[in-house]
Amino acid sequence: MPVLPTRLRPLAVAFALLPCLTAPATATAAAPINPPHSSAGCALPGQTGWTDEGHGTDHVQFQPATGTHRVLTLFVDFPDAPATDSTAAYAAQLAPAADWMARASYGRSHLAISSLNRWIRMPADSDSYGFARGLTFEAHEKYVRDAIGAADPYADFSRYDMVYVVPAKAAAAISFSPTYLYDPTTPGITADGARLKWAVTFGQDMWHWGPKVADHETSHTFGLPDLYSFTGATHQYVGGWDVMGNIAGPAPQYLGWQSWKLGWTRDDQVACLPAAGRRTVRLTPVERPGGTKIAVLRTGGTTAYVAESRRAEGNDSSACSTGVLIYKVDSAAQTGDGPLRIMNANPTATPPAGCTQLDLAAYKPGQTFTDPDTGARVDVLAGGGLGDTVRISRR
Repeated sequence: MPVLPTRLRPLAVAFALLPCLTAPATATAAAPINPPHSSAGCALPGQTGWTDEGHGTDHVQFQPATGTHRVLTLFVDFPDAPATDSTAAYAAQLAPAADWMARASYGRSHLAISSLNRWIRMPADSDSYGFARGLTFEAHEKYVRDAIGAADPYADFSRYDMVYVVPAKAAAAISFSPTYLYDPTTPGITADGARLKWAVTFGQDMWHWGPKVADHETSHTFGLPDLYSFTGATHQYVGGWDVMGNIAGPAPQYLGWQSWKLGWTRDDQVACLPAAGRRTVRLTPVERPGGTKIAVLRTGGTTAYVAESRRAEGNDSSACSTGVLIYKVDSAAQTGDGPLRIMNANPTATPPAGCTQLDLAAYKPGQTFTDPDTGARVDVLAGGGLGDTVRISRR
C-alpha cells in the first residue's frame, strides 16, 4: 500500500502482514435478458481523496491503467548489505508479473519491464531508511530519491513511466514492498528533466509473495485500494478472490468492479439496475474476455451490490469454488477498511486444505442473496460452461 504524506490523514497499517503502498501525508415488471441500459447510473463517486472504489480516478495522482507502462527495474545494495549474487534471479522473480497482468486486463494493460542489470550502491545503510520503524512518506521518498540518484549515471529516466527498486537479499532491513505515489504539492523527485511519479520498492517479502506482488503494488499506481484488512482478521473482506486482497490467494483475478474502474471492462459489459426494479443478466466469467462481466444493483449514493461469474481457469485456475460471486461496494470506504466485501454463500462449509471459508463464497443455481436493509436481491437462476444467469432486483 502507499505511504501517506503528512498533508493527508494518516492511516494505521500493520506492515508486517502484507505489502503496503506508501501514499502522500470518492419499471418493476420483469425485464428481458440484458436490455439496453446505461451503466452510468451504477458508477459510484470516489469519496476518500485517495485510493478507493469510486469511478473518476484522479489521473494527476494516478497513472492510467490501460496501455503500455514503461518500467525500469533498479537493483540496489547497501554499504552494510552488499550484494553477493547476480541480478538475474531477481529479474526472473518479477518477470511473470507482466504476462499475469496482460491476462487479467484482457490485454489492455502491458508492463514493459526492463532492467538496469547491475547493482547500484545506495548512499546509506539499509537500516537507515525507516522500514523497521513505521515507514513515513518522507522516508520512503528519500529511499526512492537515493535509488534514482545513484542510478542516474546509467539510465535516462525520461524514457520510463515508473521504476521498480529491488534490494539485495542481504538487505534484511528492507522487509516489505510499499508503493510510492508522488505528492503533486511538493517538489518531489526529478531525473533527466522528468518528474518521477510512481515507484514500487520491493522488500524481502517478494520472495514469499512471488511475482504477483508486482501486480498488486503496481495496481496502487492505477488507484486501486488494498482489499485486505488493516485491523482484525487480515483477509476478512475478500479472502483470496482478488490480488488486491490475498496476493497468494487461490482466485486472484481482479474482481469485475475493479476491472470496470480501471477501464479493462467496458461500460457496455456492465448490466446496471440503478433504482427499484429487476432485470435478468447472463454473465460471462471474468477470467475470459468478452461478454457481460458484472451485474450491478445500486443501493445508495456510494454503495452497490455486484454479481459476477467465476470459473477455475486462467489466473483463477486454483479457485476453491465457482459460480456467482456477490459483493458489496462502498466507494466511501477507506483503503484497508473493506471497500469491497464478499457475501459468503456457504458460511458453515469446511474449507479444504489451501482454502479459507471465504474462498468458498460462490453462489450456485437456486441460491439467493438478500439484503433486508436495502431490499437488494440476487437470484442465481442457472449456471454452466458459458457462465451464469442471475436476476437482480430491488423493491
